[in-house]
Amino acid sequence: MMQVEVAYARPDRQEIVPVNVPEGTTALEAAKLSGISDIFPEIDPDTIDMGVFGKVIKDPAAHELREGDRVELYRPLKIDPKQARLNRAKKKDQAQ
Repeated sequence: MMQVEVAYARPDRQEIVPVNVPEGTTALEAAKLSGISDIFPEIDPDTIDMGVFGKVIKDPAAHELREGDRVELYRPLKIDPKQARLNRAKKKDQAQ
């Protein structure tokens, strides 16, 4: 067995759940075993984007974890970063 963590954060709350899993456990399996979707019902481990220590995982169902890894579940972006920059620039121009 090895210990990993599963983390999820909203603006109002964050949780890091420690989980003991067998060797060869994938990121998706750890997310499901953690019970984090019981804490945050809006999470669907089968569809949410995941990463390990800030690096995005393309296929969580195939990514095997190592001792001490932290699986991070990522909320979808509310707005495209490029569009957000454009909106801020327009707002700044209008203020001048």
